[in-house]
Amino acid sequence: MTLAATELAFRAASVALLLVLAASLASDFRNVLAARLGAAFALGSAAHAASYSIGASSLVAGWHAPLIALSTGNIVVFWLFTRALFDDEFRLRWWHGLVWAAVTTFSFAGCVWIAPSGHVRFSVTAVNLIVLGFIALAIRQTIVSWSSDLVERRRRVRVFIVLAAAMYGGLNALLQIAIGGAAGDVANTINAGALACIVAILTCAMMRVDGADLFPASVAAPTMAKPAAFDESADRKLIDALMRLMADERVYRQENITIGVLAGRLKIPEYRLRRLINQRLGYRNFNMFLNNHRIEEAKAALADPAQAEVPVITIAMDAGFQSLGPFNRAFKAVTGVTPTEYRRLKVNAA
Repeated sequence: MTLAATELAFRAASVALLLVLAASLASDFRNVLAARLGAAFALGSAAHAASYSIGASSLVAGWHAPLIALSTGNIVVFWLFTRALFDDEFRLRWWHGLVWAAVTTFSFAGCVWIAPSGHVRFSVTAVNLIVLGFIALAIRQTIVSWSSDLVERRRRVRVFIVLAAAMYGGLNALLQIAIGGAAGDVANTINAGALACIVAILTCAMMRVDGADLFPASVAAPTMAKPAAFDESADRKLIDALMRLMADERVYRQENITIGVLAGRLKIPEYRLRRLINQRLGYRNFNMFLNNHRIEEAKAALADPAQAEVPVITIAMDAGFQSLGPFNRAFKAVTGVTPTEYRRLKVNAA
């Protein structure tokens, strides 16, 4: 088999697997933002698999330019996908669409105008610096939210996301900047094979992991969890001890409280506390667990006539929030109203 035929086979395999993955996510989890973004990322990756080659030339076929533009814009989708996958409270904003459109438009302009006008090196370098920037943002998001993630299987997926993004996407962007001109058939065949392997591993991993761990059917506003009557006496004792720390000592008020610190107070390994809060109390994120307790305290203070003159910011910081913005967003996500509206409703009802 010739190199050209081998490369074509690798590309076809990648496109086929990515289309199947996109269809599966769109069908099984159509109402979940992370899954929809995952399907969009798979479709953009299919465009990448069909159009990408190491090196660049000043002339790009008319049909090829839109695929290259979609492939470049897909790095924005990848960033949004990692945010939605690892942050259950993430929501798309209108400006996210503008960022995607700007990156895609710039890449298209590079294919049909900038490169043909004699600025191939500038076009290639600028596009790939953008790609490296969004890869860095995605990796940062993946690492920063690692400690607060309580879903064990989702934590393991992070390792693959970071390695795949850094090794494939980052390396290819650097190669494009370094080479600038056209590369040989061997390099493109190896690249196509590497992409096919990564896609196959990703597809296999998605089939082995319970989709509900990655894409919950719904992410409802959290409610104050209460210990249930478990058969395991050890779990029941730990939950009782945890709730005493939260209710009596109010450890959630401490600045920069981490799950490691809380596990140390309970004298248990960190992984066990993560599993306890996730599987027994139903939380997917440690910060959401803490904020739930903070908001319960704030609700009681806002409804207390004796604290009617206490500023909302004071109540928020007393409960453990570091600033007013995050408090307002978290409070409204749980109650459906702002803290000020909640206080007014309670005063009118009294």
